[in-house]
Amino acid sequence: MIRRLGYVMLVVLLVTGCKSKKRTVSKERRPVVESRTPRNPNANLPKDGPKESELYPLPENPGRFVRFPIADTQEYIETFAEMAQYEMRAFGIPASITLAQGILESGSGRGELTRKTNNHFGIKCHTGWDGEYDFHDDDAKGECFRKYNHPMYSFRDHSIFLSTRSRYSFLFNYRRDDYKKWAYGLRQAGYATDRKYPQKLIALIERYDLDQYDEAVVRGGLDTVRQPKEYEVFTHVVEKGDTLYAISKKYTISVDELKRLNNLNSNTISIGQVLNIRKEKTK
Repeated sequence: MIRRLGYVMLVVLLVTGCKSKKRTVSKERRPVVESRTPRNPNANLPKDGPKESELYPLPENPGRFVRFPIADTQEYIETFAEMAQYEMRAFGIPASITLAQGILESGSGRGELTRKTNNHFGIKCHTGWDGEYDFHDDDAKGECFRKYNHPMYSFRDHSIFLSTRSRYSFLFNYRRDDYKKWAYGLRQAGYATDRKYPQKLIALIERYDLDQYDEAVVRGGLDTVRQPKEYEVFTHVVEKGDTLYAISKKYTISVDELKRLNNLNSNTISIGQVLNIRKEKTK
């Protein structure tokens, strides 16, 4: 009986001793990261830009996030030349310029930013960007860059970026195969801060004969010069209940264009005010 009691006490001591040595492990809570739906690159096709863009929509869902392991610059060109030509047909941006910018900005697809975001042109988030993003050290530490789930979305967003910002609009008056003017024009418009940016683009184009891709698109039927549009100009007298937004909808013109045509600094208009309206003539 005494032996049995001693045995029980020994077991109890061993169990309580093991429990006292057990560590409490607290799991570190991971920060919550906001999940965003990838931006549809066709959503902002320029309404007043090259009309060819409407004929070349990209698929809305390219599938899973894709990374391309590129060995060297020549392989980068072989991989993305057709994509650059597709964008040239759609927006009129020389394929040679698109490829040269992609090579330079992405390190031929091997740069850290491109490998983790599929961002081939170093385009930052900017105000109004509603797609995915990531942070990367560039001109400053931890800058916000656009992120894509397929490289073709980066190429399309590059086309939209250039064709919808007024500071680049003069570029589209150049010949579509004049890569030298485009290279210097991009620097003039502020695409890059590097003073030698044009020379670097031109050197890449001439080293790898990238202008051959421009020539192929032009031979395929693309006009080398953007055709000028014809406009109908008339006026609208503001009536009670009119707003700039309502007028813009009535005449299919943007509010910003209305303000620009009439030198307006705000959306305020008054009854009896005469507004200039400009619409593209339909053929």
